[in-house]
Amino acid sequence: MIHNPSKVNRFLSIRVKVTVFLLLLVSFAFILCSYYHQGLLSLEKITPALTEVAAGDWYSVYFADPGSPNSLSYRAGPEEHLAAAIDQARLSVDVAIYDFDLWRLRDALLAADQRGVALRLLCDGSKIAKPEIQALIEAGIPVKGSWGYGLMHNKFVIIDRREVWTGSMNFTRTGAYLNNNNLIRIRSTRLAQNYLVEFEEMFIDGMFGSSSPSNTPYPTFMIEGTQIEVYFSPDDSTEAQIIRLLGEAETSIYFMAYSFTSSAIADAMIDKAQSGVTVSGVFERTQYRSNIGSEFISFAAAGLDVRLDGNPRNMHHKVIIIDERVVITGSYNFSSSAGTLNDENSIIIHNKEIARLYLDEFERVFNEGIE
Repeated sequence: MIHNPSKVNRFLSIRVKVTVFLLLLVSFAFILCSYYHQGLLSLEKITPALTEVAAGDWYSVYFADPGSPNSLSYRAGPEEHLAAAIDQARLSVDVAIYDFDLWRLRDALLAADQRGVALRLLCDGSKIAKPEIQALIEAGIPVKGSWGYGLMHNKFVIIDRREVWTGSMNFTRTGAYLNNNNLIRIRSTRLAQNYLVEFEEMFIDGMFGSSSPSNTPYPTFMIEGTQIEVYFSPDDSTEAQIIRLLGEAETSIYFMAYSFTSSAIADAMIDKAQSGVTVSGVFERTQYRSNIGSEFISFAAAGLDVRLDGNPRNMHHKVIIIDERVVITGSYNFSSSAGTLNDENSIIIHNKEIARLYLDEFERVFNEGIE
């Protein structure tokens, strides 16, 4: 028999508090596990981050490194960074890519689909039978291929409608590991909106090539003091925009060109060289030998410092650097097909720090070139 009721009450009170605490602890653990399995909780902060080539608050830049140990094993290439970003996607991932066979990106997209992320992929129709693309289709991910007179040659990804990845790199083992390529990530909702409008014109409305309207919401805007210009081909007259920028060059023009058959762009560069601007560039060797109308001979005849690339595979960049402060990059080759037939994307970045990164890549590729 218990003779002290107050002790009983204190004992019961303690038991109630302990029970409530344990219930709350179990509930919190359950919620934590649930969030983790749904992909809503990230372990990124406690796992080693991928090493970036260079990064600012709103951008990251990556370059393929042909000939490195990574290129021999098809591991730790530029796509690893994109895959890591897809792994963190919570709402949506939209991909417009000419060609696709990278396993890491396939697996990242399949995992995002399992987390409930809304996914869409658009590729050139000639590539849709590839096993990696078929794996996405079999998983129920919406995939479409373009069939038209020109190519769906775009190379961009929109994640959560707040960041864009673009550059010259196709999402292939050759593109990421054997060819010279660039990939840039830019965090901007305005940029994402620009690319989303273009994506949905193709994916939803089926408008490709000349049928695509010129309706980019923010063709020119600012990110933290950096001017960004966005152009899609053929609807935005990209060649004319490039020629305009070349006309504004004051000191230097450096370029890396996979395909360069545009006499208008070549003439604009040669005119600037004759006015005292330094003009120097690298042409992809196989394209020079096989392409009718390559402008390499025109540059050489004008006495400009141009080289054929030294990569045994392809120098796949489509880059122009103006006055060491403006970078033009994207999927757009300097050719008539890019300007009039294909669906292409180009971005122009007015930023000295980013220009320096691309200039470093230019110097590396140029030094490996054949005089």
